[in-house]
Amino acid sequence: MSSAPLTLRDLAGIGLERIKGVGERRKEALESFGIGNVLELLGTYPRRYIDRTNMVRIADLVEGEDSLVVVEVVSTRAIRTKNRRSMVSCTVTDGSRKMSLTFFNQPWRDKQLTPGLQVAVFGRPETHRGYLQMTNPVVDPVGDRTGRIVPIYPQSEKSRINSWDLGRWIEDALAKCAPRGIADSVPPEILGRHSLVDRARAMHDIHMPETMEARAAARRRLAFDEVLRVQLVLVARKARWESESAGFEHATTGDLIDGFSAALPFPLTGAQTRVIAEIHRDLAAPRPMHRLLQGDVGSGKTLVAVSTMLAAVQGGHQAALMAPTEVLADQHAMSVRALLASLRLPDDGDLFGARAIRVELLTSKVGAAERRRILAALAAGEVDIVIGTHALIQDDVEYASLGVVVVDEQHRFGVEQRARLRDKALESGDGRAPDVLVMTATPIPRTAAMTVYGDLDVSVLDEMPPGRTPIRTRRVSGPLEEEAMWAEIRARLDAGEQAYVVCPMIEENEKREVASAEETAARLRAGQLGDYEVVLLHGRMASSEKEAVMESFRSRRAAVLVATTVIEVGVDVPNATAMVILDADRFGIAQLHQLRGRVGRGTVASECWLVTQSADDSPRVEALVGSTDGFVLAEEDLRLRGEGTIMGAAQKGRSDLVLASLQRDLDLISAAREEALRLVAADPELSGLAAMRDELDLLFSAEDEEFLFRS
Repeated sequence: MSSAPLTLRDLAGIGLERIKGVGERRKEALESFGIGNVLELLGTYPRRYIDRTNMVRIADLVEGEDSLVVVEVVSTRAIRTKNRRSMVSCTVTDGSRKMSLTFFNQPWRDKQLTPGLQVAVFGRPETHRGYLQMTNPVVDPVGDRTGRIVPIYPQSEKSRINSWDLGRWIEDALAKCAPRGIADSVPPEILGRHSLVDRARAMHDIHMPETMEARAAARRRLAFDEVLRVQLVLVARKARWESESAGFEHATTGDLIDGFSAALPFPLTGAQTRVIAEIHRDLAAPRPMHRLLQGDVGSGKTLVAVSTMLAAVQGGHQAALMAPTEVLADQHAMSVRALLASLRLPDDGDLFGARAIRVELLTSKVGAAERRRILAALAAGEVDIVIGTHALIQDDVEYASLGVVVVDEQHRFGVEQRARLRDKALESGDGRAPDVLVMTATPIPRTAAMTVYGDLDVSVLDEMPPGRTPIRTRRVSGPLEEEAMWAEIRARLDAGEQAYVVCPMIEENEKREVASAEETAARLRAGQLGDYEVVLLHGRMASSEKEAVMESFRSRRAAVLVATTVIEVGVDVPNATAMVILDADRFGIAQLHQLRGRVGRGTVASECWLVTQSADDSPRVEALVGSTDGFVLAEEDLRLRGEGTIMGAAQKGRSDLVLASLQRDLDLISAAREEALRLVAADPELSGLAAMRDELDLLFSAEDEEFLFRS
């Protein structure tokens, strides 16, 4: 039998039947709880700790303040109330005073809370008939644990697994690991550089710390492991792309690019100048670019994208811009054509020796004959820039030489779609990989960008072009405030301005959302906005209907556009100065900020009203009222939502962050990124770090592992 330290793979291969007290029934319960082996058992971390050296006593509890106390059960009795509800009443003490715990509709508490049992109780104390009590508190049995710091684990009522049991099983697992120890895959010099404890110490102290300082050091080490693994996957993926792909060495100066800059009717912002320089460095290099461009609503990303695509066109190659919706693709096509209208490409076949840049739009609304014409011209190299939706990656689309790919609103596409467009480019021309720029107007906190998009270099447009008018945001609640809002909107419409009314998200039901938009439009036509042309836009309309509605709004024939969130991106009507978002508290911060960005695009000061049904404060709505800075709002969004959604929306194959926090661990994420870059640069296959490679193989999907480490 081996005496070598236990690796994570060894631990994953040890069944729960080896743990004292885990029989077949307990094993099934643990499996239903998501714990199937010793590695998963040890990776079930406490959700909080009770420091018995610094605890509140019952005698010191304050009415109405949520508190945690450790007590001993004195007695328990089950009662039936007059209306036949079950009630369990339990008397507990900690030596300083007695207290009553009352549980409604939890009859099993009668068997759980036996006299003499020690439990941690978390709830809100109140006085009832002169006696202190808590109603339906959270209860964690802690048994006879006498340590100074007691871990409290997640528990499951359904599978009858409690904190006390988990603690005992984890202690037994750690005791059985002790003779061989736990292997550490992170080189000692990295641990030393960042003052990290070894893995065996961290595993022990996350579960059985002697002090809170030891617990903090354990969390820091295990969190570092999580982010280092993610960064190694991302950095190795990027290195493989770069080593295996020959790229285009685009010229970033010349008549076309210089002419574009000279023809702009306004100066670039400092941020645009900086970002274009970063992109041009990538474009001129022989390796393919993979860059994320973050820019708040209205920061000028389209201009940067056009400058990027022109580098391909200038060299005789093609560029593609993929957008998530037809509305946004249409908008991009109009903007790009307007920006390039004055430019000419040298062309010996033209009578004047030059021709206009050919920009085509390819979406599902394009008719069959027109589509055949565009596809033939694309394959022949006659189209310089193609703009479209998913239609750009369909099987029958061929490119002559696709040199630059721009993907807008990256978070709306999966990694597979981005890769498919890249593969299309590899199939064209001489098989060189295109330069890829992915853009998002949803600002991402720096930690999240490094973690979720860590396989991309990041550029940030953090400066607004001059002339953007500020948007005043107000919260509206109640009939009086709503009537005042509609009066202000009518005044704006009378002055020749236009308005958006965005309808609420109704769960994830598109049909009901459309019904809501139709009802809202009908109500406004019959009521507050009856004197104005009100048009309706939603995602279930045919392409031709959507285009007709948008054209009526752009041309000012319609004064009010009632819409679902289909207008979240891509609608640019400078004369629209007012926006109403109904049931605003149903939306997330990022979506509210995106919607608000549809106004404030002209010279008139704009207004956004966030209508809520409840008079209570909504943190998300208050955040929008307080700031128009997308990056400030992104940090607040992360704080309010927690982090599951960010990692949950990450690309397939990512290891979840359990201990690491995107909010408080920026230093760890930065350190892990630096170490991953250093390790992969020295050893791209990580062949000298067999234990580390084995862990990545174990903890990431087979597809990811194969992509990273096998040709």
